[in-house]
Amino acid sequence: MKTPMSPSRRGLLAALAAVPFAGLAQGPSRVRIEVWKDPDCGCCQDWVDHLQANGFAVKVNSGGNEAMRAKLGIPPQLGSCHTGLVGGYAVEGHVPAADIRRLLKERPAAVGLTVPGMPVGAPGMDGAAYGNRRDPHDVLLVPRSGAPRVYASYNKG
Repeated sequence: MKTPMSPSRRGLLAALAAVPFAGLAQGPSRVRIEVWKDPDCGCCQDWVDHLQANGFAVKVNSGGNEAMRAKLGIPPQLGSCHTGLVGGYAVEGHVPAADIRRLLKERPAAVGLTVPGMPVGAPGMDGAAYGNRRDPHDVLLVPRSGAPRVYASYNKG
């Protein structure tokens, strides 16, 4: 004769069976990126906000971006105001989240991506505060050897 399960035991077994699937309802895990930036820079924080809005989990370090840029191998002339590290790649400046995702999908032999300087219209340098202006700019791929090349172009007629 089979002994019926109590409601509390049935609930416990159902809960345990669901544990392997618990994270699936929230979607895939967020890609982690670590960022070094000036603690008082508003455009750097706006770029971090752009990454978070596009599904990245961001760890922010106050300061140290010049040292990290050098350590990761981004030449000074390709620098900007913040430096990131994601999936083993450097991300320098106002690189759009979509280009970072493309980089992680394609996995080229490269140091990483950069948007040199601080072009108006790039993520973190956009919006009403900048008069909704969009200056033409490129995202550059910095290969492990050889010259940087255009990875993506924005706002070029």
